[in-house]
Amino acid sequence: MKRRQEGPGSAGPVEPGRESAVTHGPGEPGSVSPVRRGQMLAYGSGNLSVNLLSQAFATFATFYYVDHLGVDPSLIGVAMVIHGIVNAVLNPLVGHLSDRTRTRWGRRVPYIAIGMVPLAAAFTMIWIPLVDGGTARFWYFLVVVLVYDVLFVVVVLNYVSLFPEMFTTIAERAAAASWRQMFAIVGMIVGVAAAPLLYGAIGWAAMGVSFGVVALAFFAVSLRGSAERVHAERERFGFLAALRYTLANRAFVTYVTGSFLLQLTFALLQAGIPFFTKYALGEADSANSVILGAVFVVAIPMVYVWSRVTTRIGPRRAVLVAIVVYGAAQVPFLLVGSLALAAVTGAAIGVGIAGMLVLLEILLAEVIDDDERRTGTRREGMYFGMNGFIVRWAVSLQAVVITVVLARSNYHNGAAVQPPSVETGVRLMMGAVPLVVLALAFGCFLLYPLRSGVRPRDESAPAPVAH
Repeated sequence: MKRRQEGPGSAGPVEPGRESAVTHGPGEPGSVSPVRRGQMLAYGSGNLSVNLLSQAFATFATFYYVDHLGVDPSLIGVAMVIHGIVNAVLNPLVGHLSDRTRTRWGRRVPYIAIGMVPLAAAFTMIWIPLVDGGTARFWYFLVVVLVYDVLFVVVVLNYVSLFPEMFTTIAERAAAASWRQMFAIVGMIVGVAAAPLLYGAIGWAAMGVSFGVVALAFFAVSLRGSAERVHAERERFGFLAALRYTLANRAFVTYVTGSFLLQLTFALLQAGIPFFTKYALGEADSANSVILGAVFVVAIPMVYVWSRVTTRIGPRRAVLVAIVVYGAAQVPFLLVGSLALAAVTGAAIGVGIAGMLVLLEILLAEVIDDDERRTGTRREGMYFGMNGFIVRWAVSLQAVVITVVLARSNYHNGAAVQPPSVETGVRLMMGAVPLVVLALAFGCFLLYPLRSGVRPRDESAPAPVAH
């Protein structure tokens, strides 16, 4: 881990009338040396750990405790609701705490260094229940998951909060984001696709240990590549003032609304494909892997293409193009009738998804840079925390959308044969509903005010409030 020197002062204005291709962070322009490719690669590798843990937990934890351990599904459902609420609330609280932390080792790195071993251990213990009986295992699950939640938010939020200050130009951010998202996709594939192979061959406990060790190893590599600037002591926001000002930031509000809508389409895609393969294509469950595999296989190389596009035309224009590409790729779900064509559709979707994976964190980094120009304070933790708090509810809204669509389509749970209206409903859910959501997201990013790298003229910066 290295610490990077930062000078006082503020960045100069960017030439008006054009979208910035270079965004300097705090301090005089050029005061921060470029990040070496090896360091960029090491830092990005931490995203494999993030997605390996989160995807394995989200995909298999409920299945393991309900289907294999025999815990009452309603109890696990209660535990997962509590998990969601706690996780959401922790994000802004931990983010604000991180922003206010001052140590000789920096603000973010100590949390990562101290938390990564307990996080890997807590994840492992989810898959090694130490008690017997349904009720006892419910309480065990709830306690271990809450410990995992706290550690996951502490480590991961501080990890992602390093991104805007480590990478200070659009070119650096585009390159770093492409590597981070490549590792993210690999972690997602391992967490979802490799898990059944592992727990089938060596058991659930050994799978948990294996994933925990791998995650810890990549967090350690990432820590070696992490760097923080030396920040001068400055007046800081109290929590309520920071929360109020963050939600009053027009750039952030337009960004996070668009981000929420995009995350909703991602969640609909993942949750809707099993219904699509079964009721629209009439295929076995294995077809889900074919379609999702096409999405991920294409997305991996395309993150580098979108990195180049972003550097050339700027992040705001690039995300608008990505939304159009992603939306156009969804349309064939209305018509395709074979697995081969559905896989081609998935590949086309992977092109658009890759763009949005790269661009969302670059746009948020711009919001954070702009906030510092107006307040004199770096608040990555609060911005990433509030973003995490808001966008995680997209998964809940996705469940509502699917429930409404299936109900309106006369879907009958457990029926051997569904009416033709179910196929129609599923196709609309996959090919039409996302277009409406993406149109709203396009509007949000069209209104995104940071087009030239300077703050909007109609916003004035309040004085930071010390508490």
